[in-house]
Amino acid sequence: MISYRTMMLAYMRTFQRMGLKAIPMAAESGPIGGDLSHEFIILAPTGESQVYYDADFEKIDWVNSHYDYNAHDLEAFFRQMTSMYAATDEKHDTAKWDRVEPSRRREGRGIEVGHIFCFGTKYTKAMNTTVARPDGALVHPEMGSYGVGVSRLVGAVIEASHDEAGIIWPDSVAPFKAVIINLRRGDAACDAMCEALYAKLESAALYDDRDERAGAKFADADLMGHPWQIIVGPRGAAAGKVDLKRRASGERSEHTPEEALARIG
Repeated sequence: MISYRTMMLAYMRTFQRMGLKAIPMAAESGPIGGDLSHEFIILAPTGESQVYYDADFEKIDWVNSHYDYNAHDLEAFFRQMTSMYAATDEKHDTAKWDRVEPSRRREGRGIEVGHIFCFGTKYTKAMNTTVARPDGALVHPEMGSYGVGVSRLVGAVIEASHDEAGIIWPDSVAPFKAVIINLRRGDAACDAMCEALYAKLESAALYDDRDERAGAKFADADLMGHPWQIIVGPRGAAAGKVDLKRRASGERSEHTPEEALARIG
C-alpha cells in the first residue's frame, strides 16, 4: 500500500507539473484483477468517459502540498483522496453521489492517461512464488502495476488546452518555448535580429522565415500553440524592439530582444 500511495501522489504531481488537471478515480480492475485500482482522468469535453467528481479536487496544489513520501503522510494523503467522490460512469454510485454537497458536485467528460493497480498476492499465490524474509520465513510478494499512457497524453494535453485558433501548449511540455516570426524576410534589420534571437534560443525555438503573409504566419503560430511568439517587423527591428505575444492569454507587449528572452526564460 505504501508503494501504491507513493505512485498515486507522484502521478498527481507529475500531471500537475505538465499543466494538467488529473483526478484519480476508482476504477474497475478488469481482467488484470486485484482489489484496488485508480484511473487518472484528464478533464476534457471530448473525453471518452463520463465522470463525476467532488469540486474539492480542483482546489488542491499537489506539487506544493505538505505531503512527503513516508508512510504517515501517504496514509493521510490517501485518506484525503478517497474521502472525496470521484468515479467514472462504470463505478458511479448514485447513493454516494447524493451525499456530496450539491454545490461541490461536478460532472463532465474525461480521458484516461494513467492507471495504477494493487494486486496483493493474487498472482504470487497462484504461481506459488515466494521470497525469504530476513528471518528466513517464506512469503508471497505483494505486486502492483503502474503506467502512464505517454502517447495518449499528447492528445489529452491538446484536448484539455486549446481554443478556436489551435493548441495552447503548457510551458512544461511545449515542443518549443517560442516561435520567432520574421515579418519581412530579406529586410537586413529583421533578418539580423531574428538570426541573433534564434542563435540564443537554439533548440528551444522555431524560426518562421517563410516567404508568407504575416496573417498566415500568425495563424500557424497560434495553431501550433507555442507558449510565446517573438514577432520581428521592420519598424520594430529598426528601433531595436520586438513584439512578444503570450499564446495562452493573447497579451502582446513591446520589448528589447534581451527583455523578451528574459521573459521567456
